[in-house]
Formats: sequence, C-alpha cells, structure tokens
Amino acid sequence: MKLEILTKTENLNVQKHIIAGIRDLINLKNLEPGDKLPSERMLSEKLEVSRGNIRDAIQKLEFYGLLKSIPQSGTFVANIGVIAMNGMIDDILRLEEPEFKSLVETRILLELKTVRLAALRRTDEDLDEMKAALDAFSKKVLNKEDAVQEDLLFHLAIAKASGNSSMNTFMLIITPEIITNFEKYHVCDKDLAQKGIKEHEAIFKAIKNKDPQLAKKKMKEHFKELYKYCYNV
Repeated sequence: MKLEILTKTENLNVQKHIIAGIRDLINLKNLEPGDKLPSERMLSEKLEVSRGNIRDAIQKLEFYGLLKSIPQSGTFVANIGVIAMNGMIDDILRLEEPEFKSLVETRILLELKTVRLAALRRTDEDLDEMKAALDAFSKKVLNKEDAVQEDLLFHLAIAKASGNSSMNTFMLIITPEIITNFEKYHVCDKDLAQKGIKEHEAIFKAIKNKDPQLAKKKMKEHFKELYKYCYNV
C-alpha cells in the first residue's frame, strides 16, 4: 500500500478534485434528488484517490447540505435543484483555507452573540460545564502551563449554553485550527493568561446572573488583545 503524506494545500487540492468529480458525475448521469451516488470504492477508483479522501469530500458536501449519507444504504443527492447545486459547488471550489486572522475575527463576532444568548438561556448544567472548564484553565495558568485548550473549552461551553446549534457548530469547526495556530502567531501570552482568569470569572458571573448586556461587555473586554491583532486598534 502506498502511503502519502499530503500538505494542507495538497489535501485541499485533492478535495477540490474529488468535489469537482462528484459534481461532473451528477451532471453526466443526470442524477436527481434522492438518487444514489456510486460507492466510495467506485469513486476512489474512478477519481484515483484514496477512499479516505473520498469520505472527507463527501462529509464536506454533507456539511453544506448537498449530499446525504444513510448508514448501510449509501450516499444520496440531497433535495436541491441542479442549478443551485452547481452554483454552491462552484462556490465551495473557490474557497481557500481561512487565514488565522479571519478565523479569530469570526470567533470574536460569534462569541459576542453566543455569550448574550448563554446569559439568557443557560441551565445549571451549562454553568457546571463552564465552571469545570474555568477551573481547569485557572489551574494550568497558575502552574505556568500552556492553557490554550482549556481556554477554548470554556468558550465552547458558552457556545453550547447559547442553545443555538448553528453557532455551536461553527465554533466547533473553527476551534481546532485556532488551537493549532495560537502559538504560531504568538497570540497566547502567559501574562495575558493570568489576566484571563479574572476576565473568565467576570464573564461566568454575568452569565450566571443572567445579565446579557454585562456578559457581552465582559466578553468584549476579554477580546481586547485579539481586537488589536485583527483590527490594529
């Protein structure tokens, strides 16, 4: 078996090749909503890529609502017209890997919304999850250990508490890339992490007290350094 280790750019190009191939197959065979795609094995042979690459591309098209996989049955064309599907796939093929700055900017915009919703909708269970993440973050910072993952777990707990599944999903999508790049771009600073404990506590208190305006205000203050990074203010 041939083992290939692809760079991010190469992997993105392979995905685009597969997605374009699936689009062409749908058009060539005039597949309609509900029609079944060939198996992963057949697509792998036809497009000359691994089945794992095929699976990743199918999952991406599922995320955008263009395909639907049913266990033990296969993958089917979603209930969307051919013109709309072709247009959406063209847009997907134009997408590039987001820059770290864009990911952080997206995170800021999302979290100013989710923290307000969390203050309005949080449950006692949500508070317990946030408190556990906050305690884990504080412990690592005080021990002078890297706490990037614990920091983001606290923010993911807030997104979950917002009760908005779409916002929660977006946070889950961008979080791994943010974790990977925090140290690379020197955004995470140990002195700022110490300050972050108090800021997290203030955000948590506002959510606990169900004060959406204060929660948003405290989150904005928490993102002050990220604002400088994104907007040079």
